[in-house]
Amino acid sequence: MYCKDTDRYMDECGVFGIFGTEEASVLTTLGLHSLQHRGQEGAGIVSFDGNNFHSVRKQGLVGDNFNNTNILSQLPGKTAIGHVRYSTTGESKPENLQPLFANLAIGGFACAHNGNLTNTYSIKKKLVESGSIFQTSSDTEIILQLVAKSKKKKLIDKLIDALKQIKGAYSLIILTNKKLIGVRDPFGIRPLVLGEKDGSPVLASETCALDMIGAKYIRDVENGEIIIITENSTESIKPFKRVPERPCIFERIYFASPDSMVGKKTVYTYRKSLGEQLAKENSVAADVVVPIPDSGVSAAIGFSQKSSIPFELGIIRSHYVGRTFIEPSQTIRQFGVKLKHSVNKSCIENKKVILIDDSIVRGTTASKIVKMVYEAGAKEVHLGISCPPIMHPDFYGIDTPNYNELIASQSDLNEMTKLVGAKSLFFLSLAGTYKAMGCDKRNPITPQFTDHCFTGEYPIDVSEILEINKKINEKR
Repeated sequence: MYCKDTDRYMDECGVFGIFGTEEASVLTTLGLHSLQHRGQEGAGIVSFDGNNFHSVRKQGLVGDNFNNTNILSQLPGKTAIGHVRYSTTGESKPENLQPLFANLAIGGFACAHNGNLTNTYSIKKKLVESGSIFQTSSDTEIILQLVAKSKKKKLIDKLIDALKQIKGAYSLIILTNKKLIGVRDPFGIRPLVLGEKDGSPVLASETCALDMIGAKYIRDVENGEIIIITENSTESIKPFKRVPERPCIFERIYFASPDSMVGKKTVYTYRKSLGEQLAKENSVAADVVVPIPDSGVSAAIGFSQKSSIPFELGIIRSHYVGRTFIEPSQTIRQFGVKLKHSVNKSCIENKKVILIDDSIVRGTTASKIVKMVYEAGAKEVHLGISCPPIMHPDFYGIDTPNYNELIASQSDLNEMTKLVGAKSLFFLSLAGTYKAMGCDKRNPITPQFTDHCFTGEYPIDVSEILEINKKINEKR
């Protein structure tokens, strides 16, 4: 999700599930804790004890809500799934917290969803006209409604029938009274991995969740694959028309935890390579390389090592400022970015500084940080971004601004440089971004990404969302 207060792409969502272990809810809590970077709005767990489903969903952080035996005692059972949320479709309300649960004719059905559907409006309209009653404004409920209404007999057939009606990006973890199911959309935009702990299968958004509970990584769930886990087996089916995998490039640039493994490398390694490539493409005379923490640290290390310009922690980020602290009064609001970032003057004063960050959205926070660094006594401030300019919104699980709010969509490089107040502003090229990932966009044999934020090439149709947004903007 994108948040105006922070001028950043905010985190998406994280999902976790484990089958057949006495401490299912405890391990799910730990898994969600490791995925907290993917969503801080709320968390939830649904467990199954062999007879009944149990659900606890709370607004706020995992550690603040699932931190005592009283809560965990409400989640008995050997199987559980969980979700951390930052809303993309659906308002920030308790009823939109996941996993969503419904008692269907075939039994209990709980679903945790990371991603965003792009044909929500048209499907929901048809469902409502046919008599469906929605309890939430989350697009995830559409999946439950479609499963419930399917005329197929078996659960998996009902699920496949539902999935073939939706469009968009999704990783799903589903819990029934006999199965734990993992699903990844046909393009594999959102991530999902399969692991194992002491004989118990595990599904999670990232490998860092497996590491947290001491689980072994088995493999990534493939694009368009459904993993069906039962007491006796783990089965894989691929019911969709095969298309080339197109994972979201921002998982490697920004979203995933630096210690998570993607394609046999840690995310940190990719981000460091992005910084190295940025240094190769841009030669700037400076005294010090300073990351905008925490997102710019890995790329700044790579930039420093490749350019031989010393790395310094010239900006210190506070880890004790929550989102709710930003708005209480005008007195606090006027301090703005200083609540989260402070300048380490000894590293800045009388020096030519290169600030490094992983992305720039509206440019408001960047301009405030550049100003702070100048006020701390810097001779020059240059700003390097370890990805290409973000020209287009995302509709696959990252709630980005409209075109008119994206600085790179509305301004050329010279205008952007003036707006952020830096002496120079430079971005990594698209070709350089792919090269840092070990790929080549011009060579389809190498892995390709969903890079629509840079290119406007949307692999899944987004015309319905664009039309709705156009109507909303016209009303404004």
